Amino acid sequence: MKKSVAVIILAFLAFIIFYFAHPVLNYGFIGLPFALLLLIITGILLTTRIEAKSNKANFKFTRVHRFLWLVVFLLIAYVTLVPLVTSSPMFHSQAYRGLIGEVKDGKEISNHIAPLAINKVRVVDENLAYLLGEKILGSDPALGSKAELGHFTIQKVNNELYWVAPLLHTGFFKWLNNSEGTDGYVLVSATNERDVKLVQSLNGKPLKIKYQSEAFFMSQMERYLYFNGYATTGLEDYTFEIDDEGNPYWVVTKYKKEVGFGGNNATGTVVLDAQTGVIQEYSITETPDWVDRIQPQEFIENQLNDWGEYVHGYWNFANENKLQITEGLTLVYGEDGKPYWYTGLTSVGKDESAVGFVLVDTRTKQTTYYHQSGATEYAAQRSAEGKVQEKGYTASMPVPYTINNIPTYVMTLKDGGGLVKMYAMVAISDYTIVGVGNTMNETMMAFKNVYNMADNRIDPNAVSDRKTLATVVQRIQSDIKNGNSFYYFTVEGSPKIFVGSSQLSNELPVTAAGDSISISFDVDAEQVINVSTFDNLNLGDKK
Repeated sequence: MKKSVAVIILAFLAFIIFYFAHPVLNYGFIGLPFALLLLIITGILLTTRIEAKSNKANFKFTRVHRFLWLVVFLLIAYVTLVPLVTSSPMFHSQAYRGLIGEVKDGKEISNHIAPLAINKVRVVDENLAYLLGEKILGSDPALGSKAELGHFTIQKVNNELYWVAPLLHTGFFKWLNNSEGTDGYVLVSATNERDVKLVQSLNGKPLKIKYQSEAFFMSQMERYLYFNGYATTGLEDYTFEIDDEGNPYWVVTKYKKEVGFGGNNATGTVVLDAQTGVIQEYSITETPDWVDRIQPQEFIENQLNDWGEYVHGYWNFANENKLQITEGLTLVYGEDGKPYWYTGLTSVGKDESAVGFVLVDTRTKQTTYYHQSGATEYAAQRSAEGKVQEKGYTASMPVPYTINNIPTYVMTLKDGGGLVKMYAMVAISDYTIVGVGNTMNETMMAFKNVYNMADNRIDPNAVSDRKTLATVVQRIQSDIKNGNSFYYFTVEGSPKIFVGSSQLSNELPVTAAGDSISISFDVDAEQVINVSTFDNLNLGDKK
């Protein structure tokens, strides 16, 4: 083959590799060595002469060919032997274990998990958000025919929790006819499944998501960044987020290899304006406050598993003191309002009970380990499903909250169509303590009832925003839900309805209108309030 033709073929192949595969041009990344291997071997095959003698093919290698074969063997050694020496956990177990950074010991996880507020509970998970987003997208046939929903991510927007997903192109010709961008994004409230919005304009101007994964040529976001100064930078976790004004961005994590060819570790962010293409680069500490996640989920999962795996080095085949994460990571928001990766830790070989729980700051990677045994997320899901096994509902991924200082998993129970039918609460410390109900308020009452029956008294002093009231009963009526007796009553001087179970106090079933009582309860905006303590002052000897 002529050299000019071989050069053209190699140039075209190189263009295809770099334009579509985007190999990182830096030490520790194997994309470039593999690209060079492919190009060199192709070049050798294209330029080697083959002569047929006595029905045998003889390859005529020149001095240049021999040099190129030497380069091939060196590259093969570079992608095999060098990673083995510089990156293998066999030789670098402590380096991998230290990637997570300092793991601080926490005292009580209930001090860190957000307390439950009925109207702020996360009742919409990612799967339900997708169903709700598809529904609103399908309400506009013209829009639904040319765009589809992207991946949903959860984030706080103006202190409210939302699932956010961009609209993406559905193919090349759809992009060609709409190359200026798709028409906005979908917002689904994580706390109210009726709050679903299709955002197509901001401040009177139309929204266009031009830079995205399903665009083509230089509008494809990975390619756009690669050819705009980031060919030598490791980029991971392209996450769609909006700022508090609703402007759409792609937040991308910059990372480097800390242990030879392994040990991915976040170093900062690249924020790409999804409309204009403006690129801003930040360190971890300088990243804007509206960005909820800098640390990719995969990085933290690997680093936590390495921290638990290499507790006694690599040669620990007896699995002594080894730990591993349970069900992956869940993004939760703590009592301080900050986002955290949450997971349980279990001993290797155990899958029903956790020996502790971990919270990792999704921005700074500050890690806190709480040495408290309890149920894994999987065990809590199975326990909740078992409570309504006759209905065949499936439980969503549990989200941890505190209820009167009790660490509790809260989840939804969904039918085969993915719609929420009931709610469930499971005590993290004991997954046999389960409360289910048709509403969140009913579920909380049932959970407290079961908790009290198990001789785990609700701590009446755990919540600081608590009120004690000495008053007189005006009306009282009983009701039975899920086999439990609940007593609803009104009191003088309050428009609220109060409710308590017979397990809270054995005086409730014999209380009548006109009795003087003393109650305590958490102050909130609900019309029906659960009482934490109940004392009938007309019964027995009162101090």
